Amino acid sequence: MTIRLNDKYLQNFITAEDYAGIAPRISDAHETLVNKNGAGNDFLGWTELPDGYDREEIARLVQAAEKIKKSCDVFIAIGIGGSYLGARAAIEFCKSARYNNLKKDTPDIYFSGNDISASNLAELLEIYEGKDICINVISKSGTTTEPAISFRVFRELLEKKYGKEGAAERIFVTTDKARGKLKELADANGYETFVVPDDVGGRFSVLTPVGLLPIAVAGIDVYDMLNGALASKKAYAECDIEKNDCYKYAAIRNILLEKGKSVEILATYESSLAMTAEWWKQLYGESEGKDKKGIFPASVTFTTDLHSLGQFIQEGSRIMFETVIDLVNSSDKMEIPYDESNSDGLNFVAGKDLHYVNRTAFMATAMAHVDGGVPNIVLELEKRGAFEFGYLVYFFELACAISGYTLGVNPFDQPGVEAYKKNMFALLGKPGAEHEKLRDELAKKM
Repeated sequence: MTIRLNDKYLQNFITAEDYAGIAPRISDAHETLVNKNGAGNDFLGWTELPDGYDREEIARLVQAAEKIKKSCDVFIAIGIGGSYLGARAAIEFCKSARYNNLKKDTPDIYFSGNDISASNLAELLEIYEGKDICINVISKSGTTTEPAISFRVFRELLEKKYGKEGAAERIFVTTDKARGKLKELADANGYETFVVPDDVGGRFSVLTPVGLLPIAVAGIDVYDMLNGALASKKAYAECDIEKNDCYKYAAIRNILLEKGKSVEILATYESSLAMTAEWWKQLYGESEGKDKKGIFPASVTFTTDLHSLGQFIQEGSRIMFETVIDLVNSSDKMEIPYDESNSDGLNFVAGKDLHYVNRTAFMATAMAHVDGGVPNIVLELEKRGAFEFGYLVYFFELACAISGYTLGVNPFDQPGVEAYKKNMFALLGKPGAEHEKLRDELAKKM
């Protein structure tokens, strides 16, 4: 199995009675998901992606990626939240957190439209100066503030550099299949388009064209990734928390929450998994954080963060548990050299492989944190690769759905994220009576 849940660090925190007590709720959540009769059931398209994806569109996407690789030095993916986190996570997981600095035959890939920082955008424009560029704007509506602003800037840049027709050959749009401002613009200008499925929410969309086009441009085998997701789907089809590690993870999270553990820290020991943790934080935070419920998702990259957050995790307030992604095998071998002077006192590790030392650090940390009262769920991941990323994505998505239904929330909506948008549009002077009224109300609070 590509992922195995190791529960040996949970023995002091969870009993057989705890598992028996939650099993009926996990079963109910399973039935709700499978029968598609629960809240948010119109956003379950992600469950069909591993074996029901649009093969014609993915083939066209792979062809577009080949065209992009041949025609540009820099590829810019413009999107926010689920429109960029999954793709960036996949590229760093499968390739490297230093992807743009590697020797390669694929373009550098940068992500824009995920903030409103003038400095970030100005710096990106400097990076692209004198280079051939292609862009992929990813937005269901085309009116989300952050990517819409970034797209305005880069569309103007491309049209000035290549002319309107030339720019059209370098602009790729991932949006709604039939409606929306971005779809209208794409059709009017002849941009090649890919579909954001109606029944797949943003944070579940990495295995759709939303994530797969940038992933393919990075030279990653998207079919291998989808096959990994399919293997995961088949592996976790049975509703039995003793055999189904995905459902067991969902059960453990809810058990620990009921025991007062309201913060989950996703811990990784490789910088290449840091963006996977960022994707995971959106998946769980946006899915479960509602109705005054949920577990707050946080993340750390060890051993680096042991020197900053280690003290708090070891001895701070006991409101947290850790989920550790333990990378069992590494393709990189690095033997620690022998130093005759032994000036640092570390000759006892000379000759040992660095990955072995890193995993030893994980085991030492897990034991220390457990002794300090922090439960540790360990997800043993066989290795890094496209297949493994697809497998891990489906594991976390399925566990999120089961966990959310067990918690008693709709895992597929996000009503809270609209509040700040309404305030911002009103304060920026968006036309309309409703915005004017809200602007007057906000002025009294400022």
